[in-house]
Amino acid sequence: MKKLISTLLIATAALSANVYAEQELCDVPKSEWQDMEALKQSLEDKGWEVKRIKVDEGCYEVYALDDKGERAEVYFDPKTFEVVKTQE
Repeated sequence: MKKLISTLLIATAALSANVYAEQELCDVPKSEWQDMEALKQSLEDKGWEVKRIKVDEGCYEVYALDDKGERAEVYFDPKTFEVVKTQE
């Protein structure tokens, strides 16, 4: 009985880890991330007014006014700064 419970616990933990890993939008090791300030500077150089940057789903999530003055919520790859997803 103990062996069955142990097996079930290990299987559940493995499945949980797989589900969590699949939910990450950006799958980049932290050692390869560029600095958040570098992203902010890059966007400001393009005319954006950055309000906030945070980490979400393994990406940098930026809240800002874009170069047209429109509200933007954009996910960027932390390694390349490429746009991964935009929220409308």
